[in-house]
Amino acid sequence: MKTLLVDGYNVLRSSGYYSHVTERAPDHTDDAFNAGRDALIADVATFAGREYEATIVFDGAGNPGSTGEPEKVAGIQVIFSPAGVSADSVIEELARKASEKGREILVITSDAATQWTVLGGKVTRMSAAGFANEMQIVQREVQEVSEQQVKKRTLGDRLSPDVRAAMEKMLRKK
Repeated sequence: MKTLLVDGYNVLRSSGYYSHVTERAPDHTDDAFNAGRDALIADVATFAGREYEATIVFDGAGNPGSTGEPEKVAGIQVIFSPAGVSADSVIEELARKASEKGREILVITSDAATQWTVLGGKVTRMSAAGFANEMQIVQREVQEVSEQQVKKRTLGDRLSPDVRAAMEKMLRKK
């Protein structure tokens, strides 16, 4: 199993992919950010599939009530960093622990400082924009499959040419 670590607010704010949700939000406590976080969690779950054990870290450093306790949502571990601790620090620590276990690690962030810190180990980095591009590809593929399935569900598409011709002939007689 590989490890996937996502810098949550960095991806929401810097990729542009989630701007339709987050641009209305003045700060991270706004309800619009809940929708953005939910969309990111769903996208990370899709991206991670069965290949990655995924964790999204949101910055809770400025929230005195944030404990840093992980929560499972849609099979993804979600962490709001503890009060006074940046998401970057949590990501760096998680990357270090995964590296000590010999795991392959992918970190999704566009934060330059985090990139340099985590790249010291066996860590691959993907930018927020790179992740957004991957999700756009996945969305197109899902849309194409969905459209194909809708076409296949029509009765006319499932009839053999002989049965279809016989039915058309019966309809013309009426």
